[in-house]
Amino acid sequence: MAQYFEVHPDNPHARLLKQAVSLLARGGIAAVPTDSSYALVCQLDDKAAADSLRRIRGVDDKHHLTLLCRDLSELANYARVDNKQFRLLKAATPGPYTFILEASKEVPRRLSHPSRKTIGLRVPEHKTLQALLELHGAPLLATTLIPRGETDPLNDAQDIRERMEHELAAVIDAGACPLQPTTVIDLTEMGVGGDPVVVRRGRGELSALGL
Repeated sequence: MAQYFEVHPDNPHARLLKQAVSLLARGGIAAVPTDSSYALVCQLDDKAAADSLRRIRGVDDKHHLTLLCRDLSELANYARVDNKQFRLLKAATPGPYTFILEASKEVPRRLSHPSRKTIGLRVPEHKTLQALLELHGAPLLATTLIPRGETDPLNDAQDIRERMEHELAAVIDAGACPLQPTTVIDLTEMGVGGDPVVVRRGRGELSALGL
């Protein structure tokens, strides 16, 4: 049964978020608000939790999971980033963008794409999620909260609670999120002289990145 934490979107109560962090530390899956839609998150280094995350979402190991990072310096610990890639990342973060990059050795191999060795990374702008990441002290593994067999993300915490309370450890309600997922941009080709590749158009504006 999921614990339900109702918090202010701009000034969330730290005591409640600490309780959610404790549930994540015990291997739980949480539904959290982001600057796009709600997302499912778990600890990065917990294999059983990552397997549960994929099962709940209904995806296999070829689906890019995303690391939610507090800032660009943390992101750079988990991906190989050159100067050109970094400039684009700096222009887009924090914000509703997910970037596919070559994973560094800090990312467990079971979490990167099995053939490409890549990982999705983003720095969210949502204040509640940023506060959760700060209290957790490390990136969280995430995927857009789209129920199995559906195509649209969920953005209402009460709806998420009613539909998924037996699969989740926590639901953090900071109000409704946008219905659009992140814009996904593959930057791996930039590392060998190519151009960014737009994988999915979402809430993040491409014009803000000159694309």
